[in-house]
Amino acid sequence: MAKALLGYVGGPDPRLLAEMRRLQQRVQDLESELVRIQAQNDALAAASHEESLLSSIDVHHAEPVLA
Repeated sequence: MAKALLGYVGGPDPRLLAEMRRLQQRVQDLESELVRIQAQNDALAAASHEESLLSSIDVHHAEPVLA
């Protein structure tokens, strides 16, 4: 029982600390990937919006340009 008490009082388990560090690093990696993907999505959405504006112009019914 003394060993159990010493283990309990002795501090946190090194395996638990290592797992916590690993999980914190994984969270940071996922957050970085999320920021990268959001930026890529914003760029694609902007490009799609520009393309839809160009395609909304009806060339067949457009008025001639005055020179």
